[in-house]
Amino acid sequence: MSVLAVPHAHVWTRSEYHKMAELGFFDHQRVELIEGQVIDMRSMGSEHATAVALTARAVERVFGPGYFTRWQRPFGVGELSEPEPDVAVIAGEIRDYTAEHPTIAVLVVEVADTSLAYDRAEKASLYAKAGVAEYWIVNLIDRQLEVHRSPVLAREAAYGFEYADTAVFTGAEYVSPLALPHATIAVADLLP
Repeated sequence: MSVLAVPHAHVWTRSEYHKMAELGFFDHQRVELIEGQVIDMRSMGSEHATAVALTARAVERVFGPGYFTRWQRPFGVGELSEPEPDVAVIAGEIRDYTAEHPTIAVLVVEVADTSLAYDRAEKASLYAKAGVAEYWIVNLIDRQLEVHRSPVLAREAAYGFEYADTAVFTGAEYVSPLALPHATIAVADLLP
């Protein structure tokens, strides 16, 4: 008697993903490891790149010593994910992460144009799962900032977590990062 087997996709670990990268599998490609899947990321337009630089500059000014900002660098989320957020604010010093990528951030920011739906659903759920207390989306389509806070369990969310609090700020408004409530950033400073 034969047994029917259902094929399934291989779920890649961060370690396997790193080995594939070392072997050149992803040379000249923009990819991220998201919950065991290698995801192709679209190339970045100039408006997107400008918003990333503006956002990084704005948060660097506000956070100052004791924090550093990473631009489009790996961020470890469990054993199966290593996204590369457009901007991440990390507590500590750059050299604290020589051996391993950061797994904790006080703020993660994605700049979104073509990726807006993905950043609102999958990326938000992934960062909430990682325990990132505050996640921003610089929404280039609507020229606004979407602020997501308070990660919670949510079965219906892509990866089982979502943000309980979401607020939208226009280009004429200011936002205070959760980690530095006394500081303010002009939303206009994030937009090209």
